[in-house]
Amino acid sequence: MNERVLGYIAEHQAAFLEELKGYLRFASVSADSQFRDQTLHCAQHTADLMCDAGLTEVQIFETDGFPVVYGELMSDPSRPTVLIYGHYDVQPPDPLDLWVSGPFEPEVRDGYLFARGVSDDKGQIFCHLKAIQAWLKTTGTLPVNVKVIIEGEEEVGSPNLLPFLEKHTDLLKADLALVSDTPMLGKGQPSICTSLRGLVYVEVTAKGVGGDLHSGQHGGAVPNAITGLVSVLSRLKDENGHVTIPGFYEDVQVLSAAQRQAVAALTHSDTEYMASIGATALTGETGYSTLERRWYRPTLDINGIWGGYMGEGSKTVIPNLAHAKFSMRLVANQNPLQILEALRAYLPTLAPAGITLTLSTHTEAAFPAAVDPSHYAVKAGLKALEQAFGVPAVLQGEGGTIPVIADFKRVLGLPTVLMGFNLPDDNIHAPNERFLLANFFGGIEASAYFLNGLHPTPNPSPFPMGIERGA
Repeated sequence: MNERVLGYIAEHQAAFLEELKGYLRFASVSADSQFRDQTLHCAQHTADLMCDAGLTEVQIFETDGFPVVYGELMSDPSRPTVLIYGHYDVQPPDPLDLWVSGPFEPEVRDGYLFARGVSDDKGQIFCHLKAIQAWLKTTGTLPVNVKVIIEGEEEVGSPNLLPFLEKHTDLLKADLALVSDTPMLGKGQPSICTSLRGLVYVEVTAKGVGGDLHSGQHGGAVPNAITGLVSVLSRLKDENGHVTIPGFYEDVQVLSAAQRQAVAALTHSDTEYMASIGATALTGETGYSTLERRWYRPTLDINGIWGGYMGEGSKTVIPNLAHAKFSMRLVANQNPLQILEALRAYLPTLAPAGITLTLSTHTEAAFPAAVDPSHYAVKAGLKALEQAFGVPAVLQGEGGTIPVIADFKRVLGLPTVLMGFNLPDDNIHAPNERFLLANFFGGIEASAYFLNGLHPTPNPSPFPMGIERGA
């Protein structure tokens, strides 16, 4: 590793932090149309950041939604090519009243930088751009070839990314992909992620009578949409935490003894975990540890519910409509398209008399993914993390979803290294999202080490990706 690269990173920490703050000030919320202009401006700013880092051929590709930004630097065709992926869109900031500082007004407190998108994913992709910049400013070249794609729709399921990949397979040819959109195991414990859960996200509407009715005149005689919906939702899981959709567990891989032993060997405390998220108890599928439930078992969670009168004061009505959104996280070998169809067939059987249900989806179904920990690039990632953070890195699973990982394998034939830098309690998707500054600067170093440490074996092992999109 060139010491000048590390020196450049150390000397420019303050400048990097201010540049990241500028990136975070764009309210690039892809899910909400009121932020459309800000999201488009953020795409342009992302292109500017790529240029500043020293990438060439920087382009903004229009899609049916928000643009994909691309840049590359092909230093030597004999060297490996790394495709680095990230996203510039962020989650909605609501509820705003729970933020200590403004979600798009970055602020440093207690060693953390607070802002929406700082961990998910602007801060993490920024680490790679600054690592590239450090190499180019000090040596004039990179140890590998790099291609970078940063999209603007990950938080809404990446509906336009797959068509982009399929259209630009030649442009995106590489040897492997690098993604930093996952957390470390914990503070002071870097890790490489080896699995991601898939996702099905739906909205269900329950309809009772033709319109809202007076609860005094009609109460006790007619179906109540909210009561009916709550009844349906309560029956989607049983008392042991099992999802009741027929066939839901049919393709779920049984955890091997070796997998369970590996999870048990990781440093984890349920008590500390509860304290970090403000919980007083842990729940879930019986027979599994907390980490096993979070990483390697499927689940179903209600994400929102509303209906009837929700204004100030009272209004005695029997609502005719009620709505809920819920998501299912899926594990290796589960097919989200099959699960969705099973749900469509099952929901009507749960509806009480007089209640009709309508189901719709909000994002593309995302397939689960798994990686081979013996791949040379994973080993390079573990070594880079240890060099940057000073402690051995470990392997872990992750309960979240990154839709593009399975597509990288199917469309581009690429294995993916999941090397994240944020922490599990960084409040992604919640108020007061944060990024530990030590991890931000360590992430830049880890990226620099990783680019320098890729020495492929003659026949690197392939990454098994579980079920792929369209299987």
